[in-house]
Amino acid sequence: MAPRTLSRSGSEPLWRQLQSELLTRLDDGEFTDEFPGELALAEEYGVSRQTVRQALRQLRADGVVVAERGRQPRVAPPAEIAQPLGALYSLFTSVEAAGLPQHSIVRTFDVRADALVAERLDLEASTPLVYLERLRLAGNEPLALDRVWLPADLAKPLLQADFTHTSLYNELARRTGVRLSHGREEVHAVIPTAAERTTLACAHDVAAFAINRLSHAKGRPVEWRHTLVRGDRYALTAEFSATGYRLVSQS
Repeated sequence: MAPRTLSRSGSEPLWRQLQSELLTRLDDGEFTDEFPGELALAEEYGVSRQTVRQALRQLRADGVVVAERGRQPRVAPPAEIAQPLGALYSLFTSVEAAGLPQHSIVRTFDVRADALVAERLDLEASTPLVYLERLRLAGNEPLALDRVWLPADLAKPLLQADFTHTSLYNELARRTGVRLSHGREEVHAVIPTAAERTTLACAHDVAAFAINRLSHAKGRPVEWRHTLVRGDRYALTAEFSATGYRLVSQS
């Protein structure tokens, strides 16, 4: 087979042309069974293996392919759970909507004081807080390590709930009458610690999303949440046009 042609007269580097070519072929449905190795791509396009490695390095950085040392590259599987930005969402509901069994392992559930979290909730440092820490599983595989703090004067009825298979927000509404109205969320890409990687059963090359959420109800902040989510199982989505982003709402 004659090599596929890349332009050697233009200003665009060969590795970037190869990257664009491979993305086009992926969009066309190629490589569903197997992604070609470095040597095969070098021969097919008539380029050096260094050029192929640079193109694959960028595809790996973009999460398009997965390549481990000594193994042939493969197409990265799609995220199992996609969450729209700009929506007041429940991770429980998102997992259920993806058709995956939802289960949680409650690691800690008590009342405690935390001066830093109290400050974020506009409370005195010694204010009692209900603290719930869960390992969230989807399809019987670890998905997220979820930590939530709520003012005890509001959330104490939650201590009677079994959070192995239920939504915090559903229980909050049912037991206290409180429904969240709005909030602010920050998402960071992080490298899990060794302990977090073990808890989440992450591969060594998988990053995670660290999500901090401050939620309000009835004119006051009522929830501070820190969630660490496996990056290989979860994606954030938004729609955009020439005029800007349109955040997708969830019913």
